[in-house]
Amino acid sequence: MCDDRTEAENSDYVRAARLTRRQFGALSAGAGLAMLLPRAANAQAVTAADIDVTTPDGVADCHFVHPSTGTHPGVIIWPDAFGLRPAKKQMARRLAESGYSVLVVNPYYRTQRAPVVDSTNFAEVRETIMPLMGSLNADTQTRDATAFVGFLDSQPSVDQGRKVGTMGYCMGGPFTMRTAATLPDRVGAAASFHGGGLVTDQDDSPHLLVPDMKAQYLFAIAENDDQNQPEA
Repeated sequence: MCDDRTEAENSDYVRAARLTRRQFGALSAGAGLAMLLPRAANAQAVTAADIDVTTPDGVADCHFVHPSTGTHPGVIIWPDAFGLRPAKKQMARRLAESGYSVLVVNPYYRTQRAPVVDSTNFAEVRETIMPLMGSLNADTQTRDATAFVGFLDSQPSVDQGRKVGTMGYCMGGPFTMRTAATLPDRVGAAASFHGGGLVTDQDDSPHLLVPDMKAQYLFAIAENDDQNQPEA
C-alpha cells in the first residue's frame, strides 16, 4: 500500500541499491524504474499520445498507447495514489508493445490534471494526496469505469470482439473490482497489485461485488500487505 510502511521499505531498498534518496525519487516519480525493465519479447511498434476523455463528471486527462497497426484488446490501468506520471506511461507502453491498446488514467481529473505530485515519498506529499484520494468514491469509480471502457470501444485500435482488461495498483486495486462488476459482460480479465481497501466494513466494500464479476482475476499481495488489516 502507499503509506508510511511503503516509505520505510523504500528506504531499505535505497540502502541496498546504494542510491541516494534523490536518485530513487527521480526514478520512481519519472519513468526511470520502469525503463530498467527489459523490453517485451517481440515488442511491437506502438503509437502513444496524451489525450482527454469526456466523462459524466468532466474531462479526464489520460495517456493512450497501442500497437501502430491492427486491432487489439483494450486495457485500463488505474494508478496508485501518486497518480498518472511518466512511470505509469512507460508501464502502459511496455504492455502495449505486447499487443494491447492501453489507457492509463488520471483518477484525480475532477480536481487537478496530472502530474499531481513530483515525488513518490508519501510523507512528503501526504497533504496533497490525502484530499485527492478522499475525493473519490464508489460512485465516481463506477462512472469513470463506464466512460473509460466506452472510450476504448470507440477506438479503431481496439478489438471490440475481445474482452477488456483492467489493472490497478495500491488504491487502484478496488477500482478494478468496481470496473469488473459494473461491466461484467465487457471486462474479462483484471488484476490488483498490492491493492488497498479491497475489504472494508462498509456497505460498499469492493469484496461484496465479487458475485457481480465475470472476469478472471489476479490479486497480487505482497508478503506484508496484510499487516495493516490482518483480519481481512
